[in-house]
Amino acid sequence: MLDAETQTETVLEVNNIEVIYNHVILVLKGVSLKVPKGGITALLGGNGAGKTTTLKAISGLLASERGEVTKGSILHNGENTAEKDPADLVKRGVVQVMEGRHCFEHLTVEENLLTGAYTRSDGKGAVAADLEMVYNYFPRLRERRKSQAGYTSGGEQQMTAIGRALMSRPETILLDEPSMGLAPQLVEQIFGIVKSVNENEGVTFLLAEQNTNVALRFAHYGYILESGRVVMDGPAAELRENPDVKEFYLGMSDEGRKSFRDVRSYRRRKRWLS
Repeated sequence: MLDAETQTETVLEVNNIEVIYNHVILVLKGVSLKVPKGGITALLGGNGAGKTTTLKAISGLLASERGEVTKGSILHNGENTAEKDPADLVKRGVVQVMEGRHCFEHLTVEENLLTGAYTRSDGKGAVAADLEMVYNYFPRLRERRKSQAGYTSGGEQQMTAIGRALMSRPETILLDEPSMGLAPQLVEQIFGIVKSVNENEGVTFLLAEQNTNVALRFAHYGYILESGRVVMDGPAAELRENPDVKEFYLGMSDEGRKSFRDVRSYRRRKRWLS
């Protein structure tokens, strides 16, 4: 939970990074952000803005997709992670929950959750206690614990993916598009659980999300990306009230609600992308 004592302590710091795929495709262009310990930080923007690439740059997963950080630096607790592979970062407490609710479909829900504890060496009792913790946050998973993950609903698979990350005892979870493909009621439930985990367990979250409205209600701070650049950032409460954010991302303006297509204008491009 973010409070006065932890506001100035930064767990992740991204400094002016550029990311290139296949040696030629420039995806991120000078992205910088800070993730305070114990907070929920939102990375916002439309499809293709660079949100997932930013998370993969932090977690070390770019190489698997022929991507690389060609400029800038990424620091975890003040240490450069350039030479760290994803497994090292997991052991250091940085875990990514991938977009698309990736589960081991042939394993049961409980077996999926237990795979999240494979790096731990603190004994079966501690793992069992954390499994109970996950079931307390996600009661639906307790009911479905013996079901094959591939036969569960989209919401249950998202819960399983987040629960599996929690089983690794993470310091920081990188959560990619948690609302994708879920009904609004389930989205509220997932974000509510994220908020509870943050407050009760002290887990830091950096979440990439297209649903700006819900993300800014649960996050403490937000960054908005467009075309691989950060175009705006600030406390979530301030971004919610910002006229440009209301108009371009929440579909609202002083004249009332508008569609995104109606408000995509030269004014934004001139101001932010020139």
